[in-house]
Amino acid sequence: MTIESDYKFFPERKVTVIRAPFNGGQGKLGVELGPERMIEYGLLDDIKEQGWSYEVKDPLKGSDWNAMRNDSSDVYNNCKRPHMVSECCQKIFETSTEARRKKTFPITIGGDHSIGMSTLLAFVNSHPDGGIIWVDAHTDINTPSSTESGNLHGCPVAFAMGLDQEHWPSHFDWIKQLKHLVKPSQIAYIGLRDVDKGERKILKELGIAAFSMHHVDKYGINEVVQRAMKAVNPSGEAPIHVSYDVDGIDPQYVAATGTPVRGGLTLREGLFIVEELAASGVLAGLDIVEVNPSLGATEMHMVDTVNAGLSISRCALGETIL
Repeated sequence: MTIESDYKFFPERKVTVIRAPFNGGQGKLGVELGPERMIEYGLLDDIKEQGWSYEVKDPLKGSDWNAMRNDSSDVYNNCKRPHMVSECCQKIFETSTEARRKKTFPITIGGDHSIGMSTLLAFVNSHPDGGIIWVDAHTDINTPSSTESGNLHGCPVAFAMGLDQEHWPSHFDWIKQLKHLVKPSQIAYIGLRDVDKGERKILKELGIAAFSMHHVDKYGINEVVQRAMKAVNPSGEAPIHVSYDVDGIDPQYVAATGTPVRGGLTLREGLFIVEELAASGVLAGLDIVEVNPSLGATEMHMVDTVNAGLSISRCALGETIL
């Protein structure tokens, strides 16, 4: 069933699906297959069934990402593939910005979560008063100085916020030219359970709203969602963008993902987040990332993970149980 409430910022109900089959932000192959599988399993039909029209954009098409991934010279200190990640993210930023200029609802399907810097920056430069909900087992706020792995899918929030700029690879200078970066008050996390020591320090120093699985267990998912929305959108009138890593949900439901962490959201809790945001009328964009069809031990693991991503999309666009 489709929800009856209006989408305040999208009265014409048009979606721009941004395909982001990108794997350069981390070490595991296969995540670039996520968009293909989600479309194969019905993403576009689901959008139509929820009463939206759509167009599909492929900003990464035509680039030789395999050659870039295999370029052993693409390193900067501990950061792996900064040129590749920056080029991908700039392309997605431009496409997402155009989608917002046309007042369409952007759904970006990845791909690894390094692309999150693109969508967040496009969002805040279109809606400087907007809020962001980041659903994830991880905070992804490591900086080029603090990252231990060097994988940039662990750093997108830091880049979107402009943290530690003096240690950035020069490839990301395009971000420094933007009018708006994400402010600490604009982002809240839900579902955290694997946070590095340096990331905890950043969260505390900046006063970022962060709700771990401890908070979900203690207060319940509804209270956590309400607190997160209030933190990033005190007036209740500003738009909210959701960047959703499927590993925010427990791996018993989403096994085919690159960095699974046990003890996560149930599938129902994970869907409730987007259901509640859709019901608010201010949901204004969605990323679904880290679906990796190659990592399921069985085909059913892959199918379950892809279907979880599709369920997130449907709920964001208005599907309800009754």
